[in-house]
Amino acid sequence: MSLAKKSVAEFIGTFWLVLGGCGSAVLAAGIPDLGIGFVGVSLAFGLTVLTMAYAIGHISGCHLNPAVSVGLAVAGRFKWSELPAYVIAQVLGAIVAAAILAWIASGAPGFDVAASGLASNGYGEHSPQGYSMQSGFVTEVVMTLMFLIIILGATDKRAPAGFAPVAIGLGLTLIHLISIPVTNTSVNPARSTGPALIVGGWAIAQLWMFWVAPIIGAAIAGIIYRWFEE
Repeated sequence: MSLAKKSVAEFIGTFWLVLGGCGSAVLAAGIPDLGIGFVGVSLAFGLTVLTMAYAIGHISGCHLNPAVSVGLAVAGRFKWSELPAYVIAQVLGAIVAAAILAWIASGAPGFDVAASGLASNGYGEHSPQGYSMQSGFVTEVVMTLMFLIIILGATDKRAPAGFAPVAIGLGLTLIHLISIPVTNTSVNPARSTGPALIVGGWAIAQLWMFWVAPIIGAAIAGIIYRWFEE
């Protein structure tokens, strides 16, 4: 499979992740008595990965996440030479999805993109429950580390065949159930970048953490799993 085709698949997959996950948070979570809440948003993010893993896993590996690509490269499962193309495609997919989501949401009376936050990730006063930067950083490192352990283990050639998407999708659901109150859950720099660029201001100012922490966690997981395979 050519790198161009893999990159397009990553664009489509990350687009779906942001539109489905952030879209559920912006459009469906806050409706009084009918909204899906944290649990629904967690499930939505997990379902985007589950569905795309079956749809494009055989094309690009279905990373949908710069941190996942880095973690897989550190573990020796992905070519470093393909990393830039994957990351660019993932970020572009996230930006396009966030822009479309903002346009859809703007059709509701009184909707304001900046005030809504567009499901952006944040800490301090921009954390859903006011968690500090330190709490948010540790959360993102640990959650991404565990996400990569799940991915690397479920896709190991020794693991049961055909079930990796289920484990990975449920893993991401669980991660959101744990950490939405802390940072709105990133574990994915692309997912954070799309909404942040549309919202601007504080979301861009805090974006650094949602690149640094997930990549650190993913790299640690890659090192750990490479040791498992020695």
